[in-house]
Amino acid sequence: MTRKRVFVAVTNDISTDQRVHKVCSYLLEKGFEVFVYGRALPNTIAVDRSYKIKRVKHFFNHNFLFYAEYNIRLFLFLLFKKYDYILSNDLDTLPACFFASRIYNKSNLIYDSHELFSEGPELQGRTFVQGFWRSLERFFLPRVKKSYTVSSSIVEFYHNKHKNNMGLIRNLPILKRVIDVDEVSFPTRNKVILYQGVLNPGRGIKPMIKALHYLNNVDLVIIGYGKVEQELKTYVAEEKMSERVHFLGRIAHEKLPNYTLKADIGMVLEEPLGKSFEFSLPNKLFDYIHAELPLISGDLPEINKIVKNYEVGIAVESYEPKSIAEAIENLLNDSNLYTKIKENQKKVKEELCWEKEQLKLDNYFIN
Repeated sequence: MTRKRVFVAVTNDISTDQRVHKVCSYLLEKGFEVFVYGRALPNTIAVDRSYKIKRVKHFFNHNFLFYAEYNIRLFLFLLFKKYDYILSNDLDTLPACFFASRIYNKSNLIYDSHELFSEGPELQGRTFVQGFWRSLERFFLPRVKKSYTVSSSIVEFYHNKHKNNMGLIRNLPILKRVIDVDEVSFPTRNKVILYQGVLNPGRGIKPMIKALHYLNNVDLVIIGYGKVEQELKTYVAEEKMSERVHFLGRIAHEKLPNYTLKADIGMVLEEPLGKSFEFSLPNKLFDYIHAELPLISGDLPEINKIVKNYEVGIAVESYEPKSIAEAIENLLNDSNLYTKIKENQKKVKEELCWEKEQLKLDNYFIN
């Protein structure tokens, strides 16, 4: 019997995109043949996966020219291939995937929205650019029959606007994974506040750097890459915090849990810069829970639901550096609270895990 083939399109870095890897791995377990089409990024990490990967080097890597080049090349690639399913990850891959799936009606199109794309913080105040992405959503989303996203607030937002009945598949960590905690170390002996994720605007990193002025024997470790990496390094130097803020760069997601386990507090300080952040459920929130790492969070509804309902951390009263520092100090100094949070996390990670969440994929690829 011929195995059904799934084509996966993504613009994120394949080496660090946990969601794409988990979905592909599940599909492999279900007997599908999986092919991932991505982009060749500077300084990316080589990966060895059980599914096929094609990384394409582009002439343009930013803004409109990149998205245009990516979708044209992706569309032409798909014209000469046949797949049973095309999985489009995020709005920037959807045009090519949509039109390719319509030609000869040869493939089932499935859309995975990792975020509320048209409402991202980098689009705020850019009327024309934001209008362009919103127009793509207006055209494509009502026409895509099978789609899902990462938080219930985004599901509700899209359904109210486009009546598209999007499903919910959260980006939860794998519960049963092998972790060697002796494999890594931090470049400091102080207590560690950990940020892991993409270095983009609105992640609360600058207020956290400033908060270090009010804390003793506490350092910030930053794992990730992104648009504001150099800006953050300059800001660290300006704040005279070079000895207390440590950039570890890009780390493959297979190794990332090793670092998470060694930290003292995890930070999820996304700021309310657009509805994409307001409705987000960041990967790191659940990564910290699975590492039993007490966390501090900002005042955003989806994050607050998890933090408060499951009592896995504390929310800061404001994004003022002094308020952030006080929350960290309270958490580090209150051993009973710190231990209680870790106990709660140990229980809740059995519920909030990919092993349970991945079963929802059957509604899209099998039924």
